[in-house]
Amino acid sequence: MFTTLSGRFLILTVVFVMLAEVLIFVPSIARFRLDYLTERMERAQIASLALLGADEMIPENVEAELLENAGVLNVVLRRDAMRQLVLSSDLPGPVAKTVDLRDPMALVLIRDAVVRFVTPTPEVIRVIAEPARGGGVQIEAAIDTGDLYAAMIEYGLNILWLSLIISIITSVFLFLAVRRLLVMPIKALVGHMKAYAAAPEDARRIIEPASRIRELNEAETTLRDLETQLSQSLRQKERLAQLGTAVAKISHDLRNILTTATLLADRMEMVDDPTVRRVAPKIVKSLTRAVNLTEGTLAFGRAEEAAPALQLIDARPFFEEICEGEQLAVAQKHVTIRHDAPPGLTLRIDPDQMHRVIGNLIRNARQAIQVSGGAGEVIVAASDIGDAWQIRVTDTGPGLPPKAQEKLFQAFQGNVRKGGTGLGLVIASELIRGHGGTLTLEHTGEAGTTFLIHLPRSVDAG
Repeated sequence: MFTTLSGRFLILTVVFVMLAEVLIFVPSIARFRLDYLTERMERAQIASLALLGADEMIPENVEAELLENAGVLNVVLRRDAMRQLVLSSDLPGPVAKTVDLRDPMALVLIRDAVVRFVTPTPEVIRVIAEPARGGGVQIEAAIDTGDLYAAMIEYGLNILWLSLIISIITSVFLFLAVRRLLVMPIKALVGHMKAYAAAPEDARRIIEPASRIRELNEAETTLRDLETQLSQSLRQKERLAQLGTAVAKISHDLRNILTTATLLADRMEMVDDPTVRRVAPKIVKSLTRAVNLTEGTLAFGRAEEAAPALQLIDARPFFEEICEGEQLAVAQKHVTIRHDAPPGLTLRIDPDQMHRVIGNLIRNARQAIQVSGGAGEVIVAASDIGDAWQIRVTDTGPGLPPKAQEKLFQAFQGNVRKGGTGLGLVIASELIRGHGGTLTLEHTGEAGTTFLIHLPRSVDAG
C-alpha cells in the first residue's frame, strides 16, 4: 500500500493534517490557559463580593468552601485606594511568579502556556486582573497550578483525539478522491499502454482521449499521437524489411551473374579485334562497379557485425601494414600513403574491424586524389590525448562537395565518386560506434580533407 500513489498520498495527508493541528494546538493551549485563569479570577471576585456583602463574620468552613469553589487560595481586592485581603488560606508554598492578565501579550501567553504544559511540578502563582463590571480597581488571587496543569493535559488530549479523527476522516476522503480522480485514470492509461504494446500493429488499440481532467487528457492525446506515429513507423519498417530481403536475394543472384560476366569480359581483352580490345576494359570497369554495388548492399543489409574483440596493439606496425597494403594497390605512383604514429603508442581496438575502417578511409582519400588528376598524399596520424585516442586520416585532395557533406553518413546517399554506394563510411561509422567512439568529418576544403576517429579509454569518457 505504501508503494502506491494513493497510499503515499494518504500518509502525506495524515502527516500534513497533524502538522497543521500542532500549529493550531500551541495558540489553542495558550488561549485555554488564559480562559482558565480568567474564569478563576471571576469566581474569586464573586466569592469576595459575597463575603463583603454579609453583615457579619462568616464561619471559616464557609470561607474555605468559597475559596474551593473559586479554585483559588486567597483573594485580595482593591477598591478605591484600599487594598483588602478578602479571603485567605494557608499557602502550600511560596509564590513562584506573578501573572498579569490586564494587558497580556500574545507571545508571552504562548510562552507561559508551553512552559506550564511541559512542567508538571505544581507551584503557587499570583494572578492580577481587572475586576469584572466595575467590581473594583484590581483583583489579585493566589492559584495552585496543579489543577491548571491537569486541565491543560486533559484539553491537550481532547485536541489530540479530535485531530486524529479529523485527520483520518480527511485522509479517507482525500484517498478516495485521489484514487477516483488520479490513480484509476492513470491505471487505465497504463492498461492502454500495455494493450497497445502487446499488438502495436493493431490500430484499434490506439488510445482515444476521453479524460475530462485537462492534464490527463493532454497525456492521452500525446500518447495517441505517439502510438499513431509508432504504428506507422512499424508498418513502414516492416515493408522496408520485406523489401530489403527481396533486394538482398536479388543482389545475391545478381552478384553471381555479374561475376561470371566479368570473367567473360576479361577474356574479351584477348580478342584481336581492335574495337573489342578498346571496349572490353570499359565493360570490365562497369561490371566491377556493379559487383561492388551488390556486395556493398549485401554487407549493409545483413547487419551481422560482431561485437569488437578489443585488445591492446602496437599502433606503429599496425598502421605500417595498412599503408603498405594500400600503397601497393595504387595504380598511379603520384599518390603517396604513409603514417605518422609515434613509437610506443598502443591502441585498444579490434584489429580486423579497425583495419577495415582505416583502409576504407584511405581508399576514399586515394580515389579523391586520383579523380583530381594531380599528385597527392594520404597521411594516417594517431595520438594519445590522455582520456582517449585519436586517429586522423588526412588527404591533399580537392575536398568534399557540399552535397556530399550533408549526407555523408547516410546509406546510398553519401557517395562522393561516381558509381559509389555511399556504404563505406556508414559501415565504418557503425564499427567505430561499436568501439564506443565516433567518426566525424573534421575538416574539408581545397587544401584537403581530414576524418577524425575518437576512441575513449572508458565508457564514462565517451
